[in-house]
Amino acid sequence: MVDAVVKNGVVEETASESSIKKAATKNSLDKDAFLQLLVAQMKYQDPLEPTSNTEYISQYATFSQVEQMQNMAATMELTRASSMVGKLVEVNTVDSAGNAKSIQGTVEYVTYENNQAFVSIDGALYSIDDVVAVIDETYQSAIDLAVSFTAAMDQLPRLEFVTLKDKDNIETLQKIFNGMTAYQQSFIDKKNIEKLQKYVERIAELQDAADANKPPEDDDKVEDGDDKVEEGGDAGEDGGEEAGGEGGE
Repeated sequence: MVDAVVKNGVVEETASESSIKKAATKNSLDKDAFLQLLVAQMKYQDPLEPTSNTEYISQYATFSQVEQMQNMAATMELTRASSMVGKLVEVNTVDSAGNAKSIQGTVEYVTYENNQAFVSIDGALYSIDDVVAVIDETYQSAIDLAVSFTAAMDQLPRLEFVTLKDKDNIETLQKIFNGMTAYQQSFIDKKNIEKLQKYVERIAELQDAADANKPPEDDDKVEDGDDKVEEGGDAGEDGGEEAGGEGGE
């Protein structure tokens, strides 16, 4: 298994590594940093003019508020991330070369490390901050179907060059469209719907013209032949009778 990609002698970060690294270097003053500042202030205060107890109490109260707010934010973030498990999401991140990457996948599980929530997609972790959309599967399915339908329509020849050889493809597209739900049909461009209708009408015209130019059915020929055989049989019988009569005379 390849763990890293080397390009031009430089190890490129994966989208997952880039997302995790960005989350780790997020510029935010957490409660630990706030406590360190408070300890440093106490350590280096002017002994001749020490900070009053009232000021320390006020700063400690502020520290407690910061801690509570961060705990609340962490809980909300974890709840938000947990709600994505089993859902299709889109993640936007940037690799080490500065190229933007968009990744779609189903969230397998959520983990919480260093006060940061991460979602797992295809075995790779991404910061929840890089999740830009939670996609409904019905919506995504309709989008994918519309893209495939449009691609198939684009492969058809121009209307004036359509022949009966294209009949199967056009009828298949017609069946696919008719089999779609109203919601799925709403994602199909109206121009393509009108275009399909014209193709269907054109095939019907070509089929009618081909049927009109068909030779007589084989069944008619067989019936005519039978009539002729029957007529010949009658003539043979008459001839036999006449011959018998003459012979008898």
